[in-house]
Parts: sequence; structure tokens; C-alpha cells
Amino acid sequence: MTYQSYEIHEETRESRWLITCDHASNAVPPEVASGDLGLPPADMNRHIAYDLGAAGVTHALADLMGAPAILSRFSRLVIDPNRGQDDPTLIMKLYDGTIVPANRHIDHGEEQRRIAAYWKPYHDAYEALATRRDDTVIVAIHSFSPKLNGRKPRPWQIGVLHAGDTSLGPALVARLEREPDLCVGDNEPYAGHLPGDAVDQHALQKGRPNVLIELRHDVIETDEQQHAWARRLAPILTQVLAETGL
Repeated sequence: MTYQSYEIHEETRESRWLITCDHASNAVPPEVASGDLGLPPADMNRHIAYDLGAAGVTHALADLMGAPAILSRFSRLVIDPNRGQDDPTLIMKLYDGTIVPANRHIDHGEEQRRIAAYWKPYHDAYEALATRRDDTVIVAIHSFSPKLNGRKPRPWQIGVLHAGDTSLGPALVARLEREPDLCVGDNEPYAGHLPGDAVDQHALQKGRPNVLIELRHDVIETDEQQHAWARRLAPILTQVLAETGL
């Protein structure tokens, strides 16, 4: 049986919003190194393997906004769906100080097999959802670690990445900055997008309004926190989109 590399949540919804989660899962398909990348469970449950809490936020936000969602079903350590095919970090051999044994000596054939089996089906399904309407707005949900090894703690509860977009992303930053209890990252904790990444492929290159939201994963650890953030973000996103007139 072919491994299903993605989940589509409520595909028939007609909202112009599309909620995405590139790093929803830490699963390793059974045909990849017999389902074991050689890392202990503690590492597979770290941010290096997936975006903790992001899947729960994605489902809840999609439900509140009456939107479909697409989520990956494989670990970013298997292959990263938020990288272009020619990106040297597409399959990580070393991440945040941790060597990935099953990737350390990966050959070209296995890399191409993973692209064909997991990366490409995810992006084909993503694009099919994005093209269901000509006014699709993409909201990409990610989470980030409170602190990387050897780095300073990150102060932001939420970050908005918007390189290449001069409307929805900056407008969302401005709106979130009015929330008195939030420290908001403007293109933080990462600077914008990478050529060929998911937002670049499906939004920037196609002229679709978009925003990438990063939530610090210690603020979305529980189901309750994930639903609370979804309830907070849904009306804000709706308001900002209306105000921009996109």
C-alpha cells in the first residue's frame, strides 16, 4: 500500500482561505529505514522532527474559518516539504546539533525516491486545493522552539513571515502588535521565505495573498492552548483581510 503523505481536512469547504501545515507530523513511513531514522524517541519528539502543536492549531483554525486544510504526514527529517527540490537542506543530515543517522549517507536514488513518494504528492495536493478558487488566501501554520541549542531564548509568542508580500503579512503584524500581551516577531524568528519553499511555490509565484504564522511551541502545547490561539487568530485574520481589500 502506498503511504499517504498528506491529510486533507474538509476538502469540500468553499472558503477562500486555505490553512496549511508543512511540519504537522513526526511520522517516519515504514519504507524509510524500516520506519526508524536512528534517533531516540526524545529527539523524534523535538522540534527537529516536526512543529509541535501546529497540527492542532491548523485543524482548529480551519474549522473556525470554515476552510479546508492540508497537513503533512511525514517528519521534516524524512524530507522537508517546506524546502525546494534543489535546497541543500531538503534532507537534513544534521539539525540543531543532532546527526540524523539514516540520512547521514543518503544516496541520490533514495533522495529522489523520497521526493517522488512524499514531497511531490504533498505539493501536488496542496496546489490542487489552492487552485480550487481564483482568490485563495493561504495561511501557513508553523511553530518554533523557545530556544535553540547555544542560542538566546526567543521572546516572541508569535511571529509573522511575509517576505515578498507587502499587504497581508505587514497588516497582520500591525494588528497583532496592538494586542497588549503579545511580543510579535516581524519576520522573526526567521527572515522571510526561502526560494522554492511552500509559500514561495504556492503563493508568491502565483500571486496569491498569504501569511506564514509562527507560534512558539510552548504556548501551544495543549489542546486547550491550540484552540485558544485558533479562536484568537480567526477573527483577526478575517478583519485584516477585509481591511486590506485583497
